[in-house]
Order: sequence, then structure tokens, then C-alpha cells
Amino acid sequence: MATAVATPEVLAPATPKAPVNKWLVTLSVTFGTLMGAIDSSIVNVALPQIRGAVGATVQEITWATTGFVIATVMVMPLTGFLGRMFGQKRVYLACLVLFVAGSFLCGLAWNLPTLVLFRFLQGLGAGALQPTEQAILRQTFPPKEQGTAMAIFGMAVMVGPAIGPTLGGYIVDNWHWSWIFFINVPVGILGFFMVARFVQEDDQLRATARREAEQQRKHMDWAGITLLCMGLATLQYFLEEGQADDWFESPVIVICAIISATCLIAFVIRELTAVAPAVNLRLFKDPVFASGTLLGALVFAVLMASMFLLPVFMQELLGFTATQSGFSLMPRTLVMMLMMPIVGRLYGKVPARVLVGIGIVFAGFGAFEMSHFSLATGSSNIIAAIALQGVGFSMMFVPLSATALGSIPRERMADATGLNSLLRQIGGSVGLAIFTTLLSRYSVLSKASIASHLNPERWEVASRMAATQKGLMQHGLDAASASMASLQMMVGNVSRQAMVLAFDKLFVLAALMFVVVLPLVYFLKDPPSVGGSHEKPHIDVEI
Repeated sequence: MATAVATPEVLAPATPKAPVNKWLVTLSVTFGTLMGAIDSSIVNVALPQIRGAVGATVQEITWATTGFVIATVMVMPLTGFLGRMFGQKRVYLACLVLFVAGSFLCGLAWNLPTLVLFRFLQGLGAGALQPTEQAILRQTFPPKEQGTAMAIFGMAVMVGPAIGPTLGGYIVDNWHWSWIFFINVPVGILGFFMVARFVQEDDQLRATARREAEQQRKHMDWAGITLLCMGLATLQYFLEEGQADDWFESPVIVICAIISATCLIAFVIRELTAVAPAVNLRLFKDPVFASGTLLGALVFAVLMASMFLLPVFMQELLGFTATQSGFSLMPRTLVMMLMMPIVGRLYGKVPARVLVGIGIVFAGFGAFEMSHFSLATGSSNIIAAIALQGVGFSMMFVPLSATALGSIPRERMADATGLNSLLRQIGGSVGLAIFTTLLSRYSVLSKASIASHLNPERWEVASRMAATQKGLMQHGLDAASASMASLQMMVGNVSRQAMVLAFDKLFVLAALMFVVVLPLVYFLKDPPSVGGSHEKPHIDVEI
């Protein structure tokens, strides 16, 4: 009897996944980060036009910026939590949609409350874009190319705020202010479809995220999330509005400081004791991550202060328009775009602390050169100083970002990038708050110092005023009017010279702060050698 032999079913081989195309992934996720970085500064040059359109005072219109920044910092540390709950790619796409929708609505805003609300929505979307891109790039590029990945990320983060005022000034000068928001819509739509098409989450990371999400749902950390949002919102308001409200002379600022300190201390205690914390603060137990992130926040505070001072100097004292000052700053942007890929290739071959140390020297020397600026300063002097800063910024940002995340496991990358971005943002806000306050105080002190020498009985003062009065009378003014006008001109000159002295002091202070930061580079820990958590991840890309 013949035995029937069953023919086994021939199974089709599994279709292999397409190899990772890291450059398509990079291009896809960079759209959102670049737009968010540009929007952090592009609005500032259009505030006078927006203020007239929505009927707001000078003090009220600052909420258009404050609301955006508050929303951004509230979302950043929750990026890892949201990624586990809903998926990293879904979070990025949802936040990109929210950012684009907020941008479109901002362009349609008809009064101040609607503008602030829509800017807040825009900030909620922008908050997760930056850390999510950083995490995706870290997971996409192999260990030996992590410097390149952070160079690309650095260009988006650093170049965005640099070109924002230039782009905003051009749009405002040639079109309507609403187009600084509408321009995000087509770019955001393109970025959405590229991310949806090319970026796919790794199956292993997704499985790990699902397991942790189940734990999070069982022990939902509502208390931690609430304390975090309250603490960061009041902290950011304190930093953004403190100078305008004369700091602790204002009851509102005092209340914000108390609430912020209380909530953030309670938040830290809560996250270190929670079963499933929303924010993984235990990452700071890693000395590599802690040293890189904290030093990066400190350096970023000085960087943002330095970047803030020069445009104000050019517009307030040299008479540049927003567009002109933006174009004058382009050499720094071009140097950064040229240097960051080079520094990215050097990373891994040259110790990170060496690169950061050299960068600090360049940036500090550039700030010192700016301390010699005067009302007669020309473009060539400005270009030389900002070119030095461009080299310094590039050599600091890339290795600090790459080193801070160098020892983080793949499944914790979103948590780490969220905390890294948050501390960098807070560091920048602290630097801006300090330098804005000092600028106001130094200008008052300098004006009082100069005025003490303007005794009408001094020959130099009397001669200067007599010459000015004579010139005004030759242009048709009577003696009384010419005398009054010459006095007003003298007061105006004193105010301008006082501002020059104030800026010079701040530029010297910035240079000294770089000198103070330089020894701290010694504490920057190098990440472990390639391997372990640096194993090349598998974020899949469909072509």
C-alpha cells in the first residue's frame, strides 16, 4: 500500500525590509524642527505690525511670544511619555499637524486673545518636534556618524533663530505680516507626507514602548504631569516677563516664582518615587548624560544672550532695519552651516571636550571683539566678530549634543532628548533674562555717569552746545528754539553713548562668562566606545 506523502506547503519568503535611507529620514523630520526654530524668532520683527492689527499695547503683544514659549517647554519633557503612549511617529505627525494648524490660525487672528491662543497651540505642536527629530536621527545614524546626525540637528536648531529675523523682516517689508505664519502651511504639509511615507518605527522599540505604555496606563502619573506643567509655565512666565514687571517688585512675578519653585521641587520628588513616572529623571544618574546636558544648558545660556545682543545693538544704535540687521548676521549663519558638517566628522576622532574647549575660546574671543563696537562700527568689524562666533557655536553645539546622548539606550532616547531640549531652552531663557535686565541697568548707570560730567560751566560742554545752537539758527530756528533743540540733542547723544557703553560691558561680560565656563569642560564625560547601547538601530524606511 502506497503511503501518500503530503507535500509541505511552500511558504513565500518574508519580504525583506528596505534598507534605511538616512538622508530621506533626515530631510523629512528636519522640516518641522526648522519651522519651529524659525518661529521662535520670526515673530519678533513683526510685532509692531501685529500690535496695530489686533489692537494691543506694547506690553500686551509680548504675550504672543510668551505664550508660544510656555507651551513649547511644557511639551518637551513629555515627548518620551507621549511616544510610548501613542507611538513616536504618530506623536511627531500629530504635533506637526497642530503646529501647521496653529500657524494658519495665527495668520487669521482678529484680536489679541485669539492670537495668544493660536500661538499657544502652535507652541504645543512645536514642543515635541525638536526632541523627536533628535531621537529619530540618533536612532537612524550608525554610531560612527552620530556627530553628523547632531550637526544636521544643530543646523536646524541654531540656524533657524538666526535666519528668522531676516525672513520675517523681508516678509513684513514686502507682504502682509500674516504670511510669517501662512508660509509654514505648505512646508508643513510637505514635511507631513514625507514623514508619513519614509519614517517607520522599529518593531523592537515599538514592542518595548507598548509594554511600558501598559504600565503607564495602570499607574497614570497625572500628579507628575500637572506639577510639571504648572512649574514650567510659571517659570517661563517669570523669565519672559520678569524684566518688564521689574522682577520682585511685581506681586505677580513673586507669586510665579513661589509656584514654580514649589511645583518643580514636588515634581522631582514625585517622579523619583512614582511607579511609572511621566518623565524619567533617573537618566541624570548617567554621568555622561548629566554632564553633557547641564554643560550644554549653561553654554546655551551664554550663546542665546550673545545672539540677542548684536541685533538689538545694530537696530537701536546703528539704525539698521530688521532686514538689514538680519542680512548683516548672515555671515555667522553661513559659517555655522559650513562648520557644523566638518565638526560632525571630527566628532569621534577628536575628544569632545577638546572641540568644546576650542569652541568656547572662539566664541569668547568673538564676544570680546564686540566689546570694542561704537557708533562708528562698520560691517567689516561686525562680520569679523560674528564669524569667530559662528566657528565657536558650531564647535560647541555638535559635540555637546552628541556626547550628552552618547550612552543613552535606544528605548530611552526620546526621554533623553526631551530633557536635553528642555534644559537647553530654559538655559537660553535664563541667559536672555539676565542680559536683558543688565542691559537696562547698565544703560541707566552709564547715562548717570556721563551726565555727571556735562556741567554747562565746563568749556567743552558750553562750546559744543554753542556750536550746535549756531548751526540750528543757521537753518532758520530762533535763538530760544535753537537753545532748547541743542539741549535735547545733547541729551539724545548722552543716551546713545550710554547704550553703547552698556552693550560694551555686556559683550565683555559674555566673554568673561565663556572664560568661566571653559574649566567646566573638564567635567564633560566621554560616552562609552561603540557598542552596547550604541548598537545600530533599525528605523525602517520605505522607498
